[in-house]
Amino acid sequence: MANLKRTATLIFNPYAGFADWEVHINHVAEFWRGRGWTIDIRKTEYPEHATELARAAAAAGHRMVLAAGGDGTLHEAANGIIDTQTMLAPLPAGTTNCLTRDLGLPQPDSGDAHWLVQASRLLLEGAIHRMDVGQCSNGRHFLLWAGVGLDSHIVEHVEPRSALLKRLGFAGYFMKPTPYFLNYVGGAIRVTVDSSTVEGPFVNVIICNSRLYAGGLYNLNPQGALDDGDFEVWAFTGKFPARMFLHSIPIWLGQHDRKDDILLLRGKHVILEPAKPVAFYLDGEINRYTPITCTVLPGALRILTPTRTPAGLFQHAGERMP
Repeated sequence: MANLKRTATLIFNPYAGFADWEVHINHVAEFWRGRGWTIDIRKTEYPEHATELARAAAAAGHRMVLAAGGDGTLHEAANGIIDTQTMLAPLPAGTTNCLTRDLGLPQPDSGDAHWLVQASRLLLEGAIHRMDVGQCSNGRHFLLWAGVGLDSHIVEHVEPRSALLKRLGFAGYFMKPTPYFLNYVGGAIRVTVDSSTVEGPFVNVIICNSRLYAGGLYNLNPQGALDDGDFEVWAFTGKFPARMFLHSIPIWLGQHDRKDDILLLRGKHVILEPAKPVAFYLDGEINRYTPITCTVLPGALRILTPTRTPAGLFQHAGERMP
């Protein structure tokens, strides 16, 4: 592989919610080309297309995949380059952008019309880290979370969203699922983390590999690191949506690790077994059906991060881009 060549594929999701995509993407491409990079622009046309495009970029010896979109686009792109020398450069251009918020990159709602170029500048000046990823029994990998319960029920019914709802941002995301939120009834779930098992009526169970949750509204794992070799698994007791609403209050206050009805387990190997098969999600993308087994793959993804990454997000030092 020609590691020293400055070649990259720029993948973007034209349905992520912006009407002037061509302008933004061209500005990003011009920025990197002005720094000596050869940039191939590719847009996604169907589900998992970003995975195919990223895999092709790695096979062609491209040193980097720039992925512009939300967490779903980053999820797909990463699935094409895990365990390769091609690095992921995440560009925030979706509705929620939890990963890029975790990294401290500027967001579409920052008020800066050139936020993608600014994000590119911060990435260019940043470092390459090796990020843990989760590997699941269905053959897919995830960067941020896997889970079952209320969240997966909502994702199952809210996606796919129309272009109009995507352009409404958070408001559009929460308009469609309201009826499904209100009528949800949880059930018994057996959760096994390494050698420990808990079982009960859980309204939500979330396997976390990152800090932020719910579009970045909550810092679920304030002490989490993207390269610590472990998952944090949160199990929220209860059956009905109102219980999850009550759980959100201590999460918002940063006191959820002190609550007896919110369980935290840490480990490298997780099995989620609901009493009956249900859909689960990986990075907000719906998958079918449980049970699901997830294993952490330490340092399996090379990811380009900005200079102002929050303290402690990575435990190990990164390398500067040559």
